[in-house]
Amino acid sequence: MSLVKATAIVLDCAAPEELAEFYKAFLAAEECPGATANRIDIGTETGIRMAFRRDLNATPTSWPRPDDSYQSHLDFLVDASDLDEVERDLVGLGATPMETSGRGGPNEARTYFDPSGHSFTVRSSLQHGPKTD
Repeated sequence: MSLVKATAIVLDCAAPEELAEFYKAFLAAEECPGATANRIDIGTETGIRMAFRRDLNATPTSWPRPDDSYQSHLDFLVDASDLDEVERDLVGLGATPMETSGRGGPNEARTYFDPSGHSFTVRSSLQHGPKTD
């Protein structure tokens, strides 16, 4: 028997309202009831749930600099054969593409920073190779 009723990925950020708007547009999500001044939850019809918690000391990750450890990132499987179109949409919403030139491997995945500096990857396939850096 599971004790867990639901789960959400929670991102700390200085401006949860702005970050919630970015992910609502990206994921076609709706705001969940119960928002407070310090936390906003969103959810999708497919069951994705994310929350954005105010942290006035939040700073963007400096990954992939080697002096910082890369703890985690978000992966999103997109139903698109044209990742250029997905990228145009994401940049229009406020995402910043991560510089990946010189990296080997397949091009079925692209990595970005959201408006608060959290890294995430969109991929057209779940098939991918091991992390190499």
